[in-house]
Amino acid sequence: MTDHLDLERADLRSRAPTEAAMVDLGPAARRTACLVAGIGDAQLAAPTPCSEFTLGELLRHVGEMATTFTAAARKRRDASPVREGDDDTASAKALRERVRADVLGLALAWRTPTAWTGETTAAGTRLDSATAGLIALDELVVHGWDIARASGQGFDCDPHSVRFATSFFARLPEPMRHGRFGPPVDPPAHATELERLIALSGRDPVWAPTVT
Repeated sequence: MTDHLDLERADLRSRAPTEAAMVDLGPAARRTACLVAGIGDAQLAAPTPCSEFTLGELLRHVGEMATTFTAAARKRRDASPVREGDDDTASAKALRERVRADVLGLALAWRTPTAWTGETTAAGTRLDSATAGLIALDELVVHGWDIARASGQGFDCDPHSVRFATSFFARLPEPMRHGRFGPPVDPPAHATELERLIALSGRDPVWAPTVT
């Protein structure tokens, strides 16, 4: 998703669906946290549907995203302090625990009604607060799917999260898509709503690790 959390060049002030006055990120965050907990130590070097990331790198990206958008919910400038265990030498257990805490904290921050009002800052860019919340939801849903696929876990997503993520993703301006997502792919015949979202993100909905 926002692989380098670089939101510059994109006009994001009016991208939130009008009905999204406040969206519960809890189900998507809890699902992602459970998936993170289910990753084995040896799986951190595994490939993911995000070709530029191993699974361990993807977890670090998800943690970075979560702290960035937690700060956005609280109307603070990006607050991603370097913490013990943040570097590549962190143990697998420490990484999993930190990322789980980060995504659960993200959902908690967006439960506050004021998080969805006015404007905020994320990754150095000023944007509508509701848009920031939906970016965070989109990150949780699609990267949750990435984690599940890469680690061989199942992925069930609640329809509420899929609907809002799809509605937002369909409105993304080309400048934000370019260089961060592949072009949308054709979903399989009789695709589920989740598969349509994954295809819209430029991923192959039937992606699986190569068996050697």
